[in-house]
Amino acid sequence: MLIYWKVRGRFSGSAIFAEKRKGMTDRYNRILEVLTSELRVEVVRLAELLNVSAVTVRKDLDQMETLGLIRREHGFAVINDSDDIGNRLAYHYESKRAIAAAAAGSVANGETVMIESGSCCALLAYELAKTKQDVTIITNSAFIAGYIRRIPGARIVLLGGEYQCVSQVLVGPVARRCAQEYHVDKLFIGTDGFSEGIGFTGADSLRAETVRDMAKQAACVIILTESEKFSQHGVVSLLSAEEVGMVYTDNGIPKKSEEFLRSKGVQVIKVEI
Repeated sequence: MLIYWKVRGRFSGSAIFAEKRKGMTDRYNRILEVLTSELRVEVVRLAELLNVSAVTVRKDLDQMETLGLIRREHGFAVINDSDDIGNRLAYHYESKRAIAAAAAGSVANGETVMIESGSCCALLAYELAKTKQDVTIITNSAFIAGYIRRIPGARIVLLGGEYQCVSQVLVGPVARRCAQEYHVDKLFIGTDGFSEGIGFTGADSLRAETVRDMAKQAACVIILTESEKFSQHGVVSLLSAEEVGMVYTDNGIPKKSEEFLRSKGVQVIKVEI
């Protein structure tokens, strides 16, 4: 089954407010583009590039730091380290945010869900915590737990296990035993790649094993990923297409991959970017 999801603005109010927010989002994107290229940029220079005041840029940077997109140094904005999940969060941020917003629509108030690590998954957790009532998030991601910890009413169950510093996830036998305590309708995960022969793939064997353990506790596994991942291949098998119920991605997904997934009974939800 193929579904098209047109992402629309969720903010009510006047056209002036909507236009102001669009301008702010455009600035975020431009700041991320500059930082991705130059890694570290002076606030004064950003203000000149964006044709806004330094005060406006500082406010934008404060919010972006809160969201985990960048970090601040005195007088400068700095992109997160390349191995940091915050850096991956900044890459194609708006596309990932749109995918996360679409996926959040599948979760009802009062529901308990599992969410594995990843940038799209972190944004999904943020979306659920901000827009849903009484949703409980079970995760093996310390990053996600920290990312949404300040949102009033956010309910987080952090699984135990061996801590991986770079990905900030908990894996291994303890994580497996903790996951076995729960049974949920939905598990949301990311992916590092895809191939028809193997299915969805990852970059780390311990993390992949933990994903499979978590998948056993969920009625439906849901993939959140940008379309470019369908042209990449991870080094370890994550889950086959038959083990996945739904995929949320953008409308750049290759037609061949889309048709293959549908032939395996996977529901594909495409966000129009």
